Amino acid sequence: MDVTVINSQNSIFNVFLAEIRDVVIQKDPLRFRSNIERMGEVLAYEISKSLDYSSTSVQTPLGIANENVPNDQPVVASLLRAGLPLHLGITRFFDRSENAFVSAYRIEKPGGQLEFKIEYNACPNLDGKVLILADPMLATGNSMWLAYEALLPHGTPKEIHIASVIGSQQGVDFIKAKFPKNTSLYIGAIDPDLNEQSYIIPGLGDAGDLCFGEKE
Repeated sequence: MDVTVINSQNSIFNVFLAEIRDVVIQKDPLRFRSNIERMGEVLAYEISKSLDYSSTSVQTPLGIANENVPNDQPVVASLLRAGLPLHLGITRFFDRSENAFVSAYRIEKPGGQLEFKIEYNACPNLDGKVLILADPMLATGNSMWLAYEALLPHGTPKEIHIASVIGSQQGVDFIKAKFPKNTSLYIGAIDPDLNEQSYIIPGLGDAGDLCFGEKE
């Protein structure tokens, strides 16, 4: 599996990454969501480099220009609720994409055990299409895998691109072991650890709560 880690090179992306981690800046949910959206745009740009392109002729006021444009517009699938700002950023670049949404939430069991549950699934046909799976946090990787399994009844994509903002090394290793060979991972940063509640360390906390407020 090809893995692209955005913060492995210096860019303006690192400013967005620093701000979403900052406990003071996190108090502004509008700014937090805006940064996630902008990071989605960067991830979409990186993913766009891997697509298949063909030349097309464009009539300008002064002549004909030949430009290479993508052959496919992907299906962008996001995990609710934290995935919504990331989804919005990605679809600003892939503005003709089809869209899919899956709810995947975790239930904490006694002894620190986690159970992940899928409840909502809305998806177009995926046969032969490019699928982008978007979730800001790639902790254990279990919710991403369950979301992918939930989408499979809608068809088999020809290629899969996973887009995340921050992941743990454990989650990255899980994805590399579980997903098909035609999968690529695009991620902002890879952090070393998970705590007992399977939150990424140092991470940023609960992305969904920081975007939309705490839940009961």
